[in-house]
Amino acid sequence: MAVITLFSASGSPGVTVTSLGLALAWQRHVMLVDADANGSSSVLAGYLQGQTVHDRGLLDLAVANRVGNLGSAIATVSMPLPGSSVQFVPGIRSHQQAASVAPLWEPLSGVLRSMEQRGVDVVVDAGRLGLENSALPVVRSSDLALLVVRSDLPAVAGARAWAHSLHEQFTAVGSGHQLGVLLVGPGRPYSSREIRSVLNLPVVAEIPWDPEGAAVYYSGTRPKKSFASGPLNRGLRTAVSSTQGLIANNRQRLGTQRAKDGAHQ
Repeated sequence: MAVITLFSASGSPGVTVTSLGLALAWQRHVMLVDADANGSSSVLAGYLQGQTVHDRGLLDLAVANRVGNLGSAIATVSMPLPGSSVQFVPGIRSHQQAASVAPLWEPLSGVLRSMEQRGVDVVVDAGRLGLENSALPVVRSSDLALLVVRSDLPAVAGARAWAHSLHEQFTAVGSGHQLGVLLVGPGRPYSSREIRSVLNLPVVAEIPWDPEGAAVYYSGTRPKKSFASGPLNRGLRTAVSSTQGLIANNRQRLGTQRAKDGAHQ
């Protein structure tokens, strides 16, 4: 069980679509957290088309944190996504509320990691880094942090500085192996190999370019019969397998290293 964060450096490369799609394809109990400081509410307003009434979310968790009740409050603010095993924690409604939840990020990171004891994985939509009061502390503490990037030149150029900065930060605390790229639209025009060489980060997973499929997750359009077996969902299922496998390998390597360190003490 693990905490996976997805985030972007610039533009709109599909963080929300990918986060939601991964959670729905996860095939284990999973919690999806909207931690976007921009306050987009894309799942409630888009995927659920504003038809689901839910007036709780991150602001309630911020209040609970101030009174020392964060651990138990997360279960009361989450909601089930229809037809799935996903529990969803809605984010803020406006970027003007971002300052109110900024003190929440550090303690929330610990609570999300503790979800493992309940048999629940966590997928976090951290939105765009660099925004004031963004959820960078959650990104740093995750088991796997994925920089979502399109394969065109403007997107790669915008991500390069963040990739370098995050790589330094993660490596400094011995967790460089927990940082990678999720590439959207490989071959449009650059390949995973080219992206990896420019950003100096491994490409953990690829999501095919499929605007029609993405519209189902982003704006709640009616899916066609081929949606479940379409390129987007095939890519999401492969991405789930890749991320779960990488986290398992990282943990095994960490356990082996700890055993070696213990033997030399």
